[in-house]
Amino acid sequence: MKPPVTKIHTENSDFQHFETLRRNRTKRNRSGEFFVEGVRAITQAVAHGWEFSALAYSREKRLSDWAEGIISRAGARKLFELPLRLMEKLSQKEDTSELIALVSAPADELSRIPLGDDLLVVVLDRPSSPGNLGAVIRSCDALGVDGLVITGHATDLYDPETIRATTGSFFSLPTVRLPSHKELLPWIEGLRAQFDGLQIIGASAKAEAPIYGRDLTAPTLLLVGNETAGLSDAYQSLCDAMLTIPMASGSASSLNVACAASILLYEVSRQRGTKR
Repeated sequence: MKPPVTKIHTENSDFQHFETLRRNRTKRNRSGEFFVEGVRAITQAVAHGWEFSALAYSREKRLSDWAEGIISRAGARKLFELPLRLMEKLSQKEDTSELIALVSAPADELSRIPLGDDLLVVVLDRPSSPGNLGAVIRSCDALGVDGLVITGHATDLYDPETIRATTGSFFSLPTVRLPSHKELLPWIEGLRAQFDGLQIIGASAKAEAPIYGRDLTAPTLLLVGNETAGLSDAYQSLCDAMLTIPMASGSASSLNVACAASILLYEVSRQRGTKR
């Protein structure tokens, strides 16, 4: 059963709640909600069972069958009908979105990551760019990663730019934020007890061993560092091996973190596919 529709005619408190969540990280964290727009993103959020706290739309133009279907299926707790001019103010797209959603953020619990026999988890330490973080999430989703853990002072996982850069993969990959590597240690101890042969692999441009020289078919945690500082000493001390992506003799000394993560994950996927 759909909730009653609230009609907004001015930039009132309901409108400002949407607008604030779009731009303010602190308010997103406090409310436990984040701003989502775009056909693919909203479709994937519905498909993967995310909880919608609100949907906003305008009836000044006929809504598509897609939009009407989302309104019916999403189970949003609140529905808001806005004038087109207010939708235009909220939307970050050149062509104003038909729907804008507020979605509830799940708890940052490692138990959300499924633990299959061929476990593959990426730990990303202190990513600083929402675009890079979004691209890493997209690659993780495409290349069979079970979950992503983000640690340290990092760019906001729920920034609209991060979500947009994932092109919908955001909603299919369990992603957990932790204050530091310390909160990860008990979980790693549990994994070592559960998975015989679990390996923790660090990536660094300064390492000597090439990624393709290591057997990556065992259960694996892949640690990737900050764009500027690389992997911290604390994380390097946890690693069973430090690996690198061999570079041609050009002027580039390192790769963008999203590119590097994609190459590393492709090698894991290639080895596991060959083994199967």
